Amino acid sequence: MANVTITIDGQKITVPNNISILEAAKKLDIKIPALCYDPNLEVVAACRLCVVEIEGSKKLETSCSTRVRDGMVIHTESDSVVKTRKDILQLLLDSHPNDCLTCQKAGECYLQKYAYEYGMKFRDHNGAMRPQLLDTSSPYILKDNAKCILCGKCVRTCAQVSDRMVLSFSERGYDTKIIADFDQTLEESSCVSCNRCVAVCPVGALVDKRAMGKIRVWDGSSKVINCKSCQYGCEFEIKSKGNANVAVVAKPPANGRPLCLKGRLTTELLYVDKPEAPYRKINGQFIKTNWMKMLGIEDILEKIDRINAEKENEVKE
Repeated sequence: MANVTITIDGQKITVPNNISILEAAKKLDIKIPALCYDPNLEVVAACRLCVVEIEGSKKLETSCSTRVRDGMVIHTESDSVVKTRKDILQLLLDSHPNDCLTCQKAGECYLQKYAYEYGMKFRDHNGAMRPQLLDTSSPYILKDNAKCILCGKCVRTCAQVSDRMVLSFSERGYDTKIIADFDQTLEESSCVSCNRCVAVCPVGALVDKRAMGKIRVWDGSSKVINCKSCQYGCEFEIKSKGNANVAVVAKPPANGRPLCLKGRLTTELLYVDKPEAPYRKINGQFIKTNWMKMLGIEDILEKIDRINAEKENEVKE
């Protein structure tokens, strides 16, 4: 693998020639804003927020999809770059509900973060806004298309698991939206509530419903643990407020870890002080159930009881 030397914001660095400008900038601790980029997902350069100026190029280039070339001189905060980012952020805010004060994602939302950094605000206008398409059918996931920025991260992460592939884009232009299967609710669809989509969503379009109203990022503390339900060891955050563990939230999947509902609920039962009742999806409907049925341990416990009873009878004989 060959190396190339480039200059980013006046700093020279030698890097492998197969990485992107965005990855090279990270090595210099230069943070380029991005809404659709994820190192674990296919690069699509959809949000355009990560544009940079390359000397000699006639247009701005997306840093997530542009590979480094020897001798490149790159500017990540030039006047034209900053203006373009501000324009993109303003258009996103113009289509976004102004409810940051009550949104569960406040403090963790990337749109909120970048709007603050670039001084962009909501404004009154007479133009179109994304329709209020709220899906509350799932007890595990809240899907709010009005807040969706169409980054596609949910679609790409769902597609990484071959037997899922539930989410996709639908319609065109300003009517584009994310749908489950054939534009069904999450309850009706084949969604298995693994929460991969929730874990990668950069805004409040997909939210963990079991954590809603219990804690926000500044309210308490969290620690990362590995799920022990199977060999994958998916990562979860235990959210704590005061002396109580109040919620379990899935971390973004990485290194082939799939995430699953059973593992998340097992972790919740083990760590959360007052876990809510679980739900099973049966014939396209969520039905409240007990923990033994949900985790598939009812038959195991019955067999253990039977074995113990047989041993007791043997001792008596």
